[in-house]
Amino acid sequence: MSSDRRHASDFFQCTQCGHCCSGYGGTFVGERDIEAIAEYLGLPAKEVRERFCVLSANRSVLAQGADGYCIFWEKICTIHPVKPLMCRRWPFIPSLLVDVTNWQIMADSCPGIHRGVDTKALLAYAHAVIGSTPKD
Repeated sequence: MSSDRRHASDFFQCTQCGHCCSGYGGTFVGERDIEAIAEYLGLPAKEVRERFCVLSANRSVLAQGADGYCIFWEKICTIHPVKPLMCRRWPFIPSLLVDVTNWQIMADSCPGIHRGVDTKALLAYAHAVIGSTPKD
């Protein structure tokens, strides 16, 4: 099968376990993400930034609750229809392109990541996903 016919499900099938919503340094959100969340929640973007975001290296990230999970995680993502770019890409993220062994590291905590995949096909698919997703 050529890499141009690959699908996310060839490498990953979300189990909705929420492990990706916990820890790992937070979820960066850009202006488009904040605006989409604000519209979805019926709030001004400024209020979303103030109530649900914190700064990390001068960038907004979604706040985490006391349990270490994203503020929007309640045994399921409560903003799933407008989840941030970083969440929509998971697990096809830039660190994977830096070092494909990150795939196995991520697989240790994410039960939806398929192990033993063809790394060349994985990287080709990840490049296509990351390159085709709009940036903020």
